Amino acid sequence: MTTPATLDTAAFERTRANTRARLLRSLDPRGFWYGRLSASALSTAVSVIALSLTDRQAHDRLIRNGLDWLAANLNADGGWGDTPASRSNLNTTSLCWAALAYAPEALPPWTGAAARAEAWLRRQVGALRPDDLAARILAFYGRDRTFSAPVLTLLALSGRMGPRREAFARIPALPFELAAAPHSLWRRMRLPVVSYALPALVAIGQARHFHVRDRNPLRRRLRDGARERTLDVVRGMQPSSGGFLEAIPLTGFVCAALASMGRADHLIARDAVRFLTGQVRGDHAWPIDTCLSTWLTSLAIHALSAGGGLPTGLPPPARHAVTLWLLGQQHDDVHPFTHTPPGGWSWMDTDGAVPDADDTPGAMLALAALAPGDAAVRAAVERGADWLLQLQNRNGGVPTFCRGWGQLPFDRSAADISAHVLRAWQRALPLLAAKTASRVRRASGRLVRYLRDTQADDGSWLPLWFGHQYGPGDANPCYGTARVVLGLAEAGGAAEEATRRGVRWLVGTRQPDGGWSGGSGPASIEETAVAVEALAAWVAARNGEDPLAGEARAAALGGAAALVRLTDGGIEFPCAPIGLYFAKLWYHEELYPVVFGLAAMEKVAALA
Repeated sequence: MTTPATLDTAAFERTRANTRARLLRSLDPRGFWYGRLSASALSTAVSVIALSLTDRQAHDRLIRNGLDWLAANLNADGGWGDTPASRSNLNTTSLCWAALAYAPEALPPWTGAAARAEAWLRRQVGALRPDDLAARILAFYGRDRTFSAPVLTLLALSGRMGPRREAFARIPALPFELAAAPHSLWRRMRLPVVSYALPALVAIGQARHFHVRDRNPLRRRLRDGARERTLDVVRGMQPSSGGFLEAIPLTGFVCAALASMGRADHLIARDAVRFLTGQVRGDHAWPIDTCLSTWLTSLAIHALSAGGGLPTGLPPPARHAVTLWLLGQQHDDVHPFTHTPPGGWSWMDTDGAVPDADDTPGAMLALAALAPGDAAVRAAVERGADWLLQLQNRNGGVPTFCRGWGQLPFDRSAADISAHVLRAWQRALPLLAAKTASRVRRASGRLVRYLRDTQADDGSWLPLWFGHQYGPGDANPCYGTARVVLGLAEAGGAAEEATRRGVRWLVGTRQPDGGWSGGSGPASIEETAVAVEALAAWVAARNGEDPLAGEARAAALGGAAALVRLTDGGIEFPCAPIGLYFAKLWYHEELYPVVFGLAAMEKVAALA
């Protein structure tokens, strides 16, 4: 390989080698990458409240330790962000303030943190009247009640919004009784929560009904009669781990709601408590989710093979172990949570995670890179391609979990996910049976049209899954545009003009130091890496002279130099907070800078 002359060749090669070595050291001998998600103030607050409501005495030490962590990780302005590196926000600060109401005694660290949080909320909301606080939290998510109703419920239970009955009256009543209807009808009911949040719809809806009785006698009897039946639905969704989607906030919301109704002894609540107590970290905080093992493993294989050919540095026994592990993560049954058919992959290796349209193409791409000639790999890729075909929406795009749920943004087709699916379909074509390949070609054409139609006027695309705390409206056009450009570049010139506009946007949003940010903040490894990878992939796909290709190449090389600097030569990998759920929840993952950074450097190294 000849490193481009505009780079410091020696520094680039050292950084690339160090980054690859860092990633390879993280491989579990069993064939996967586990990673580590950031501690979350939001998850810690929800867990403290749930454990306090279920059995304060039994969980006294966990509650005290969690409160200590919250007090120690208060931001300088008196609020909390979701991670220690996140800016303070209304929902997380409200939940931490609610959690501190459960302090077993008036110790100065806890009372001081509560006072500073209240002062922060007053600056944001005004007089902090319950009506004003409820209105602000509801407005934060608009029509979507997936998080606003649970946040208000925990505030009401803590006493922070006044007398309990009056507090619950400020919370919108969720139609939990609809969960008793057949699953096939759910997407047509215009539910006020996203598809994955049915457990919260039921538990939070029941808690509101319990604490504020409906004045309509017919509706009251209907909801009374639906209590046990809808809890049975939720119980059927609860995995063996006890954690819904392996997510601490969702599980904690359900647990707290049940406990507030005197149902802490219900099997749902008991298993939820088992999950929550098992997820606390050594620093006494809780993460946002258990882990991202399947997702990280797919990203790691992509990074190691981004330059072309087999994954670099991964010996045959390790390749075999990773291949077997990924094959073992493909779902073989209809999933009880989303009722999607077999064939997809989820983000981690437990039955609590749900197959989705980001992890499925990731696993397909990884398997195709690991062992394209293996019969089991070809069969798995075929099933994955078919699974994605069944998920594609009528508009040509692909949603996260369920086809046809279009009322709320989280359930709609997403540009970043759709571009990932396009890459997987194109890479899978040589491995597919003729009939499936024909279907994939037709579906890919529809998907490309969707991507072209959803491009913003300035040439960018917005993603669903990766937000940025310094981005416009917390969105991350850098990540979204880079992922779509990468997908279209690997699709062989599809939507060429739209792709060129995306390339121009990426080139034009470089920072003076050569890196990229998701918004107005400093350049990050993650954003710089995805932009560099996309530009290098597009340049590699060009033929002949092209002035834009020259600009894109220069930008990619400048970004590679920025990665050398940002990682201190592949030694340090500081994480940037990532916005989850269209930028309303935040986390970071310690392996993201490593896998994204290596993929970018391998793409640059492959340039002639």
